[in-house]
Amino acid sequence: MKQDLLTFANWTPEGTKALLDLAVNIKQNPSKYSQVLAGKSVAAFFEKPSLRTRVSFDIGINKLGGHMVYLDSQGGNLAGREDAVDMAANLACWADAIVARVFSHTTLEQFSQAAKVPVVNALCDKYHPCQGLADYLTMFEAFGTTEGLTMAYIGDGNNVTHSLLIVGALLGCNQVVVTPAGHETDPTIVAQAQEIAAKTGVKIVQSNDVDAAIGADVLYADTWLSMGDDTPLDAIKDKFMPYQVNEALMEKTGAKYVMHCQPAHRDLEITGSLIDSDMSLLMQEAENRMHAQNAILTKLLGS
Repeated sequence: MKQDLLTFANWTPEGTKALLDLAVNIKQNPSKYSQVLAGKSVAAFFEKPSLRTRVSFDIGINKLGGHMVYLDSQGGNLAGREDAVDMAANLACWADAIVARVFSHTTLEQFSQAAKVPVVNALCDKYHPCQGLADYLTMFEAFGTTEGLTMAYIGDGNNVTHSLLIVGALLGCNQVVVTPAGHETDPTIVAQAQEIAAKTGVKIVQSNDVDAAIGADVLYADTWLSMGDDTPLDAIKDKFMPYQVNEALMEKTGAKYVMHCQPAHRDLEITGSLIDSDMSLLMQEAENRMHAQNAILTKLLGS
C-alpha cells in the first residue's frame, strides 16, 4: 500500500526518528544511495514559485539516480485546465511519485485520493513538512540530538510553524511559539502537536511575549508575510518589528543558534548581520532540504 507524506501528523516518534537517522546517513554516505531511485521518475507540480524547494528536489532526485519532471502550473498554463483529481490520476500513470507545492492543503488531499503513487507535500497553506524535517536535521547536526532541546519560533504563525510543532513534538524537542496578537497558529494543528507531545514528553508554550523565548537553544524566524499574502508591509511592520530576531534577542534569550527557512528579508524579521554571523544555521538548513527530502523519497520509494 502506497504511503504519502502530507503532514507528519500520522507518523510515530519511532518512525520519524528513523527517518531523521536516514537523512543523516544519506548526507554522510551519498554513494550508498546513488541508485535508490534508478529507473524512477518523480513529477513535481508547482503552483507557487520556488528556489530552494525546486532546486533541492531536482538535484536531490538526480543524486538518488532518479529523474524529475517539473510542471509549472502558472507558466505552463495548467492552472484550471482540469480537476486536481484528474491531474493526479494522469500523473500517476507515468510517474513513480508526485511532489506538489500548492496553495491549498485540499489539493494535496485530492492528489492523495486520486493518485496510486506516493504524494509528497512540498508546501501548502497549512504545512511544510519537508522544511520541518530539514530544520531538525540541522538542529541534530548542531547539538548531536533533538531531544530535550527547545526551539523558539518568533513571528507569524504559519505553515512552517505548524510543521515545526509537529515534527518537533515527534522528535522530542520542546516548542515555544511567540507571535503578535492575532497572528497565532491554527489551534486545530496545535492540538495535533499537543497530542503527540503528550506521548513524547515535549512541552509546548504559546505566547505573545518574546520573553517566553528565554532559555531556548535556537531562535527561529520566518517572513512576516507568507507568499501570496498581499497585505502591505507598512500595515504590519509596526506590529511585527518588536518581534525581530536580532543580536540583542539572541543575547537576552541565551540561544546559541538562529534559523530561518528563507527567503529572508534582511533587517525586517531578522537582521542581516545575524544571518551572516557564526550563530546562523540558515545555509545549513538550505542544504539539508535536499538530504531530508532524499530521505523521504528513499523511505517512500526505495526498494
